[in-house]
Amino acid sequence: MLRLLQTLNKIALIKAIIAALAVVMLVFLGSRNLQNFDAALIAYLLGTVFAVFGIAYRYSVWLQRPPTRLYWKRSMQFLFSRDFPFYLLRSVKLFFQNILFQRFIYHRSRTRWIGHFLLATGCLIAFAVTIPLTLGWIHFEFKPGNDTIYYAKVFGFEAGSFELGSFIAFMAFHALVWCSLLVTIGAVMMMKRRLTDGGLIATQTFEGDWLPLVLLIAISITGLGISYDYTFLQGKTYQFMAVTHAVTVILFLVWIPFGKFFHIFQRLAQLGANLYRHEGKKHGMAVCPHTHEEFATQLHVNDLKQVTKELGFDFTLKDGSNHLDLSPEGKRAALAKAHFEARKNAGAFFG
Repeated sequence: MLRLLQTLNKIALIKAIIAALAVVMLVFLGSRNLQNFDAALIAYLLGTVFAVFGIAYRYSVWLQRPPTRLYWKRSMQFLFSRDFPFYLLRSVKLFFQNILFQRFIYHRSRTRWIGHFLLATGCLIAFAVTIPLTLGWIHFEFKPGNDTIYYAKVFGFEAGSFELGSFIAFMAFHALVWCSLLVTIGAVMMMKRRLTDGGLIATQTFEGDWLPLVLLIAISITGLGISYDYTFLQGKTYQFMAVTHAVTVILFLVWIPFGKFFHIFQRLAQLGANLYRHEGKKHGMAVCPHTHEEFATQLHVNDLKQVTKELGFDFTLKDGSNHLDLSPEGKRAALAKAHFEARKNAGAFFG
């Protein structure tokens, strides 16, 4: 155990502990010292705190890597520069396009985009509903002296009311049902693709590709089972459905920092990468000395030289030029030329 603790990244560990403690503090603040906290959700809360701890730890470690650290630093420099209004609006636009509407995947396949969009939308809405409820930030109460009017409280303050049996009540109380349907349909579409696409069949793994889909379907189906039970079965199977659903959700929360779902949080960094490319184009493109064609931004090439040196790789050549100044085509040509010279010096081109 001591050896395991010694291998942990100390900076990331401190940040993860701070993040977990911040969640606990927000629970006390948002629920008015646990006055509005639902004790039945304690298992979900523990899973959420662990997920926050794991995500903060892994994200911190990821940001400490030289390439990621440099990209992040540059992105922040560009965002909080004199062009802040422009880059802020661009970031908001990209957030809606690529995070909410998943447009980054549309060019690959329309069917793939639909499946991915359904999965992402269902998960994001479910998070938006369940996390505030789990942390005690939102709760519902009857109007004093009226058992037909519900009013919602956010952080202890009244935020609206609705009548039981109304359309608003129906949509609010079944929000997770709609999310489960979206996720199930999206997951089935992704499964069909993984059963029929030859390239995916050859490269996919159970842990990386199938387990996430199976887990999402399990969460959705058990959640739908709870709704079906109290609607049509008068709660006869509630105990089984509730426990099964809790187990699948907690497994999902615990697995987020370690599995494929971690890319949800990495995807946000893509917004900064877009700003990086845009700013790089403003400062000019790099021209390959072999092909004499533009192939990347000069900013990217210069930063790549800096990062490779930090990692212990110096690609500076004897004549003062740098191998990284070459485009991919130029690098292939340089490699072919080196092979030719080596075989020529050896006195045999073949064998």
